[in-house]
Amino acid sequence: MTRPRTAALIVAAGRGLRAGTTVAKQYTPIAGRAMLAHAHAAFVAHPLIDEVVTVIADGQQELAEAALGPAARLVIGGALRRDSVAIGMAALDLAVERVLVHDAARPFVPVEVINRVLGALDGADGAVPTLPVADTLARGDGTLVPRDDLHRIQTPQGFCRTMLASAHAAWPIGEDASDDAQMVRRLGGRVALVQGDIMLDKVTYPQDFAAAEARLTWETRSAMGFDVHRLELGEELWLGGILIPHDKGLSGHSDADVALHAITDALLGTIAAGDIGTHFPPSDPQWRGASSDRFLAHAASLIADRGGWIDFVDLTLMCEEPKIGPHRAAMTARIAEILRLHPDRVSLKATTTERLGFTGRGEGIAAQAIATVSLPGQAR
Repeated sequence: MTRPRTAALIVAAGRGLRAGTTVAKQYTPIAGRAMLAHAHAAFVAHPLIDEVVTVIADGQQELAEAALGPAARLVIGGALRRDSVAIGMAALDLAVERVLVHDAARPFVPVEVINRVLGALDGADGAVPTLPVADTLARGDGTLVPRDDLHRIQTPQGFCRTMLASAHAAWPIGEDASDDAQMVRRLGGRVALVQGDIMLDKVTYPQDFAAAEARLTWETRSAMGFDVHRLELGEELWLGGILIPHDKGLSGHSDADVALHAITDALLGTIAAGDIGTHFPPSDPQWRGASSDRFLAHAASLIADRGGWIDFVDLTLMCEEPKIGPHRAAMTARIAEILRLHPDRVSLKATTTERLGFTGRGEGIAAQAIATVSLPGQAR
């Protein structure tokens, strides 16, 4: 049975004036990364989300691209939050059936919350994560408010696309809405409540930045990968994810892309997940001739599943031929594309071995890679 196509819509068109930052708060770093980038990475990495669109304010294009990378889908929002959501909805692929709407001011998005919201949509028009109200509440006159039925509403909020579109179309022009669930309920839609998470607390004021970062413990890890393949006549030369014209190619069970294999092993090493042979054994015929970008993307997905991200990749190729210089930019761009990184987070160098050894004799190519990743710990 085909699952519904799902999109995540990140609303990031606010100016963030209450945060007291020099730029809009969604671009202010938390744990070494723009606040917006944390949520964006969580949605991009989730296996049930097919499309991610970020709605930004006009004039913030350069900030957004620096935070999310040039491949991120960006649209310019409107004056009100409701307008921005409607504009983002209109930019989604027509095949999208379910939409998650998320506030950029909530940087950390647990996988479990996304799963709960999407699961609840099987029996409801919408679903929102909530937390119980723990504090005693009182009105201005001192009258206490019963809190048994009170909930703190969070995002991402999930909806059937047709219902959300109808709710927006029926909403009075010029009237804003605090959230999309409010709009769906007014139209008569059923909105389910699912368990939220303290990690989704909103960042609004200056002191909230320190509180958000304090909820995480971060670990930086680096690991090395090394690989070698023979050069043989009659083989295609795939190197760094691109096909290079040459009289010889690399020989191996897959396409033998020694560069991508070395990076894959380095990434797997950062999470102690074995090596490329563990995940794609050469004894398995399904990997015969396989494109190595699948191996690299798999390693990157394992890091994303841990809630981490790749900070930097450094690759060194060792060969006499072919000359790497003419292909360096294309290889760098392709590796960055596979890993969903900005190209300046991928370093590619080449060297010879002064005619010494098997690489010096032109018998093969060797590659060494070092990857650095950041992994989150538990909420404090």
